[in-house]
Amino acid sequence: MFNGFLPMKRCWRHLYRSSVAALWISSSLVSQVWLTQAAHAQTSNYCKFTQEAVSQKENLRLKALKGSVDADKDYKGILKQHATYLQQCRNRTWPQNQAVWLRLYPCDTRAGAIDDILDRIVNRGYNQVYVEVFFDGQVFLPSSDNPTVWPSALRSPGTERIDLLAQAIQKGHERGLQVYAWMFSMNFGYNYAQRPDRQGVLAINGRGETSLTYVDDRSQTFIDPYNNQAKSDYYQLVQAVLRRRPDGILFDYIRYPRGSGSDSVASNVKDLWIYSDASTQALYGRALNNQGLELIKRYISKGSIGNRDLEEVKKLYPTEETPLWQGRIPDASDSGATLNWQLWQLSVAHAAQGVLDFLAVASLPAQRAGIKAGAVFFPDGNQIVGQGGYDSRLQPWDHFSPMLEWHPMSYGVCGRTNCIEDLVRRVTDRASSETMVMPALAGTWGKSVSNRPSLEAQMEAIRTRIPGINGVSHFAFSWQEPQFDRDRKFCRLD
Repeated sequence: MFNGFLPMKRCWRHLYRSSVAALWISSSLVSQVWLTQAAHAQTSNYCKFTQEAVSQKENLRLKALKGSVDADKDYKGILKQHATYLQQCRNRTWPQNQAVWLRLYPCDTRAGAIDDILDRIVNRGYNQVYVEVFFDGQVFLPSSDNPTVWPSALRSPGTERIDLLAQAIQKGHERGLQVYAWMFSMNFGYNYAQRPDRQGVLAINGRGETSLTYVDDRSQTFIDPYNNQAKSDYYQLVQAVLRRRPDGILFDYIRYPRGSGSDSVASNVKDLWIYSDASTQALYGRALNNQGLELIKRYISKGSIGNRDLEEVKKLYPTEETPLWQGRIPDASDSGATLNWQLWQLSVAHAAQGVLDFLAVASLPAQRAGIKAGAVFFPDGNQIVGQGGYDSRLQPWDHFSPMLEWHPMSYGVCGRTNCIEDLVRRVTDRASSETMVMPALAGTWGKSVSNRPSLEAQMEAIRTRIPGINGVSHFAFSWQEPQFDRDRKFCRLD
């Protein structure tokens, strides 16, 4: 009996464990099915929450804001439920990631304001939000904890310690949202240009202009990307933002200014923004011998070189066979016209390399912190125009790191989706297979606006005609709720 009992005991244990496991699996499946059914019941197309679910949550939020402890508990519970429903819906619905661009205002420091905004974002089915933290020469950091050279956007008495970015990240996570920090980059703002200790930092073209006189918009104040002071200031800003631990960081305005009319095309070296001291010295550094250096100096000074220049340079440095600079492969048949063309290409490449170097420096803190980084750009910002001209923005996005997220601003305006598709396809055709491409679309839900089809129409066109895209963003939250945005922008803080 004794010898036969042990196997029987093991058998019963095995049966017991198997039964428990089966019951656990069954219970888990039932729970998953229930959650899925609940998510279906709470959400509709594009993962938007039903009006009933929205109203229930909003009523609880308002009661909690008035001090009801029970309502606050129920409100927090429904936030968790909606976070789960949102995740499940996005997992089964294209696109997997749906983001919206958001600008905050000082009035969003009011009690419950961030909750209201983020609830509205979740209600529309978004699972990512890009919060603007550096724009127009100001930063959304509390004035009591702002180590940067830019003023805080929150300057009203009593807001010194309010950290809207940190609040947005925390409250976004409670709702299942990924929260990115969205920042201007080479556009430092008018305030920066007025600092007496930051003179000589702005980009300058061959006519002695800065963007302040070139563009009729003082919010566009572009710096020289080769300037070490500018890079240091921006690096410090990025570090301060990343201390809030956003899920990602997006760099906008990674380019030079664009003028209107003929000024929108760079066709002469004088059109390039390479005439500030830092950029000029870096360009001189690309010379590989004295003849090359002398020709570069003459070229950017006069706008071209002639046969006389070539003869004079040879007399100045007779021991050198030919002028040399980075990328030049000399040929005995090279004429003055050929050298002019080569110097033009060198100058354009130099200007573009400044943009690439600045982006590399800006994104370095994010890479070190293990935080996603992305670049925001115009798909047509790197085009050749006419015979040897270039889009004056010189935005070399096709050379951005493939490890960055690419966010092309696909804002085509033609009354149809074709021009928008073309912009997105232009990027996907040039992107590495390992690069995440997430088009930014402009518009509103349910209707055309400014000759742009509805967001639904744009998204459907991309889904059906451009494979590989599994995320889109919408510019902007303010377009979707304009009155709500105006109320937030112009409210009075007592």
